[in-house]
Amino acid sequence: MVTMRYTLLALMALFLFTSCKKENTVWETDWSVPVINDTLSFSNLVNDSTLAETGGFYSVDLNRSLFNISINEFVEIPDTTVQGAFGTTFPFISVTPGLEFVNEEEELVLNIADVQLKEIITGEGFIDIELINPVETMAFFTINLPGITKDGIPFVQTYNVPAGSASNPASSSNTISLNGYQLDLTGINGNERNTLRSVVTVVADPAGPTVTMTNTDTVRMNVTLRGMQIDYARGYFGNQIISDTTEVDLDVLNMVQSGVIDLPNTTVKFEVNNGVKVGASALLNFVKNENSSGTIVSLNHPQLGTGFNIDPALGSWSTLSPSQKLIVFDDANSNIEEFLENLGAKNTLGYRIEMNPWGNVSGGNDEIFPQSRLGVNLHVNMPLTVGTNALVVSDTFEVDLTQDLNSTHVVSGEMLLTSSNAFPFSADVTLKLVNSNGSVLHTISGSQRIQSAQYGSLQAMTNLMVANSDVKFVLNEAALLDINDVKSIIVESEFNSMNPITSLNEQMSIPVGAFLGVKLRTRFTTKNQF
Repeated sequence: MVTMRYTLLALMALFLFTSCKKENTVWETDWSVPVINDTLSFSNLVNDSTLAETGGFYSVDLNRSLFNISINEFVEIPDTTVQGAFGTTFPFISVTPGLEFVNEEEELVLNIADVQLKEIITGEGFIDIELINPVETMAFFTINLPGITKDGIPFVQTYNVPAGSASNPASSSNTISLNGYQLDLTGINGNERNTLRSVVTVVADPAGPTVTMTNTDTVRMNVTLRGMQIDYARGYFGNQIISDTTEVDLDVLNMVQSGVIDLPNTTVKFEVNNGVKVGASALLNFVKNENSSGTIVSLNHPQLGTGFNIDPALGSWSTLSPSQKLIVFDDANSNIEEFLENLGAKNTLGYRIEMNPWGNVSGGNDEIFPQSRLGVNLHVNMPLTVGTNALVVSDTFEVDLTQDLNSTHVVSGEMLLTSSNAFPFSADVTLKLVNSNGSVLHTISGSQRIQSAQYGSLQAMTNLMVANSDVKFVLNEAALLDINDVKSIIVESEFNSMNPITSLNEQMSIPVGAFLGVKLRTRFTTKNQF
């Protein structure tokens, strides 16, 4: 239809030009131009978790992930800076070459709200170490973080910092990647949480001078953890609540203006997967949709509005087995068919998930692994058997059609649509010419409907029932006189699934390989004036 629109525009631009002659020469010509030659089928939807082939007919085999939370959405370590300060309690001391004048063990507490971590393994992350030396000799800082290891080897680094002074201390900044490191966060005694152990020694330059250090000279170490992404975590992840109202818009369904669609008995499954070794509770508050006519259907089910528990995952690194909670919506326990047949373009879901609703029942041994996810998957499996009764689908195309009636212009014309239809649905197509105020100036109905395959004959090449139709849309002189006022064209198609034996609209199965082939051409009569 878009191609047709621009072809018509190009033709009019070609024909409409003015002449300088005082007397016009006038004659009429006929033009026929091909516009569309295309085929619609479902072949590209098979095997993409949307459609399957069952017994020679299409079936819906829909599998979608609706909700998926990973490890770093459960446990987030914000960028954190911890500081250590080291000095002497004496009024002054003499710092001789090679003297170890600082040897301190400290605990660096990370600022992680509501989460008590014993151990993590990092996927990404950096540690920035800033060392400040107010002593008037070069100092060698050895930073030992026994709780940070990689392949069993603790983090130990030595840095040299130039000589400084109390009024102008020297500093050194260093950055280390923590990718793949294991962090023990239980502190010095092994019973703390979110706490790193550090041992800092500072040695005066063996080749330097003897200097004096007073009790106002403070050696400092600033440690910043930033960009931390976690692969594994153990501890207590707190009582976290995830609550939201999610809206899913299916804008294509706004094209449905009226009519009825009839679907077969349908089973829809929501599968809640918990790959985290944490217990949870969940509540599905409501599910509703609203169609283009404003009709709202709320889904009814015993589980809606009723909380349920989600068990922790079982196993470990290579044996992790998520727990599953299955909620089944079918015709026996819900109004799922009515919900789907409402063709709601606006779908709204309200939910609430609470982690650790019973507190720290694991004794601080909650675990999250790299493959851990908390998610909700949707599964739909049913025959693609659809009934339509006066189902009107509408779409609007903006156009700019202008012609000069005192020059060369189109005086009559028609669009000719040839179709080969292997779908078991018929379509009556109507065009509406609309002005800038949204008023319909002219309604152009097709000369006949696109016939359903049920009224066709067996095509040997495809072994499918195929109906051929020729449809004309006549653009009369009245419509062409108003063409300058037309700003958009509404294309309305009314679909029906009539059984030729009963003459009733019934559910129809769609055969594998079904197609709709269309060829559209235009035929115009122009009045040429020179």
